[in-house]
Amino acid sequence: MNDIDDIKLYAAKNSIPIMRDGGIDFICSYIKEHNIKKILEIGTAIGFSAIEFAGVAPDITVTTIELDIDRHIRALQNIHDSGFDKRIKAINTDALQLELDDTFDMIFIDAAKGQYINFFEKYKANLAPDGVFISDNLSFHGMVEDLTLTHNYSTIKLVKKIRKYIEFLTKNTEFSTNFYAFGDGISISKRNSGV
Repeated sequence: MNDIDDIKLYAAKNSIPIMRDGGIDFICSYIKEHNIKKILEIGTAIGFSAIEFAGVAPDITVTTIELDIDRHIRALQNIHDSGFDKRIKAINTDALQLELDDTFDMIFIDAAKGQYINFFEKYKANLAPDGVFISDNLSFHGMVEDLTLTHNYSTIKLVKKIRKYIEFLTKNTEFSTNFYAFGDGISISKRNSGV
């Protein structure tokens, strides 16, 4: 599996959530425009977004974390097949347990939705002074805006956690956040100067 379309097909067949086209295009454009070189991704899945990010420019490196061992193994294969072994470092662990010393120009959160606040708080120390947090799935298929779209109890609980994260970002005095409707809902958070 060495083609992005193959990865997308595999994800669709196996019900593995990956970024929507509008969302991935938006973030890749942002990476290019803002000269982002060092990226931390929380939630590798099967490596789709990490590969897309690394493909923006030849000097971009990505560190990506995935808890699920099967997805991690598939991601390693996809990363290898895409020729990005040297620029994408995939780690199989719980992101909340990992300690990293590096700083990153961009930290991308796309893992367990109920843990977004915890990921944000844990990794803000790893964000470069001019770096950004980018978070995905803040619309969650439109359910964040309209909870009547689901009657599933666990989904409703999840949506409420995403709403709580959005509120956390909105009220955060350390960071300023902009929200975008691309893909499945994206936010970009920048540290306020002098904080």
